[in-house]
Amino acid sequence: MGVFSRLSDIINANLNAALEKAEDPEKMIRLMIQEMEDTLVEIRSATAKNLAEKKERSRLLKRLEEQKLDWERKAELALDKHREDLARAALAEKTALSDRIDHLKEELSHYDDQLTQYDDDIARLQAKLDDAKSRQRALVMRHRNAQQHLKGRKQIHNDKIDDMLHRFDS
Repeated sequence: MGVFSRLSDIINANLNAALEKAEDPEKMIRLMIQEMEDTLVEIRSATAKNLAEKKERSRLLKRLEEQKLDWERKAELALDKHREDLARAALAEKTALSDRIDHLKEELSHYDDQLTQYDDDIARLQAKLDDAKSRQRALVMRHRNAQQHLKGRKQIHNDKIDDMLHRFDS
């Protein structure tokens, strides 16, 4: 029976040495969490930038729509004064502004789509981050329990050796 316990002790010692040499899973999870947090910051920054650009475009759209109405009024005034040349020029400006307004509305639609995508990405990444943090906590607790268990086994093993040596000396 002594051979089997010695063989078991040798195998356990070799396994523990191999595990200690392996990459530290806690460190790897910490690095993954840090990378996720950095990515989350980048996505939130891009979202804020996108939102600021959208607001700027919205303000520009509002100004252009006001200018369009102004050119429409100018065209009507020119017709009232029987100035068809000025009315045509005002309507041409109004048409050019309408084209820019349509283009801006299309851009705003793209900004909305992109913001929706960013929100989805943030939600998914936050869920993954929360999952990784909970796994990290579980791994830390498991590691602490394993260390306590190993420490207890070593103490029992040391006590057995001390007892054997004491018996041998007697």
